[in-house]
Amino acid sequence: MYKIFRWLARIFVVLVVAALAIGVWKRDELLRLWTVQTMFDADKIVRSFSTTDRAFLTVPVNRGAGPVSPLPEGPTLELPERVQLWVNEFDVTSLVVVHRGEIVHESYLRGTKADDRRILWSISKSYLSALVGILIDEGQIESIDIPVTRHAPSLIGTAYDGATLRDVLQMSSGVVFDEDYLDYNSDINRMARVVALGGLLDDFTTGLNDTFRAPGTAWQYVSIDTHVIGMVVRGATGRDVPGLLSEKVIAPLGQEDDGFYLTDGAGVAFVLGGLNLRSRDLARFGVMIEQDGLYQGRRVVPAAWIAEATAASAATRPDQLGYGFQWWIPRDATQGEFMGRGIYGQYLYIDQERDTVIVVTGADRQFREAGRTDENVDMMRVIARNLRSPE
Repeated sequence: MYKIFRWLARIFVVLVVAALAIGVWKRDELLRLWTVQTMFDADKIVRSFSTTDRAFLTVPVNRGAGPVSPLPEGPTLELPERVQLWVNEFDVTSLVVVHRGEIVHESYLRGTKADDRRILWSISKSYLSALVGILIDEGQIESIDIPVTRHAPSLIGTAYDGATLRDVLQMSSGVVFDEDYLDYNSDINRMARVVALGGLLDDFTTGLNDTFRAPGTAWQYVSIDTHVIGMVVRGATGRDVPGLLSEKVIAPLGQEDDGFYLTDGAGVAFVLGGLNLRSRDLARFGVMIEQDGLYQGRRVVPAAWIAEATAASAATRPDQLGYGFQWWIPRDATQGEFMGRGIYGQYLYIDQERDTVIVVTGADRQFREAGRTDENVDMMRVIARNLRSPE
């Protein structure tokens, strides 16, 4: 009996040592996985959204060597009481309002600071849209009606075989992808674990084989479509997205700081939601888009592309928000009213008629509740319409 216990004790020690060795070997991967599983907890979410570079693989998006562009202060906007209540109740972490190119309101809440580089989540998609418009204008991508397999041949034989670049820009690929953020086993959460553990997003994407409709015949928001856009960009240009975005979009804006993307294990940018920037630098991008692609006299994005990208061209239902090329259009939108939008309360709201850009970052754990987006849009409209009318 003593020999049996001694034998079992030795096995136990070996297993413990092996477990510790694996823990040390995979320490970074396990830390990233733990971060993915806990970053949305009530006591962690605000800090997590401002410090994603401490837990994930990242790649810089360089601001370039030029001077910081001015964002002058204008007349201070007094927020209406209902907007102040919204800021408190909806866990807003920063609010920047730009009117006629001047900052009229800027606030940072819940312990955040102006120099925090916050994760933009799906507002990242709108940056990629701008880059695609530039590349098409330059002729590096032939048109939005090319099949995605032309520049991403690894997608041949997958669910994306037959989809065009237009289809994925409009979230109309017809690919089956579960976007339920609250379901541990959903595709979006499986994908997040791939990123956390240093897996390959291209491999994850080429593993998708099911469709629910033919490409271009139905709209359904599936974030993996945006990764496919990134695959097309990389294949067409032979370059990575962070470098292209830095050169063609970020550097001309004169940002205050570098940005960064979260990446997978191969260093491929998480283009569908991994861009991190200061709120004021996001506002600079918004001003450029609001001005039809011009920024301080310099053409950054073709005006025709912005007009097309921000039109509600996707086949959404009447009860849904409108959707263009990685941009959202609110219900009952006025001319030139559209937005970038990310989970947990991230918004880049643009009202061209009122010459207004509003940046909202948040940590709203109730973002999925019915009517939540409409309430957010209503509050941004209150802000925009409380400003003096253009002369």
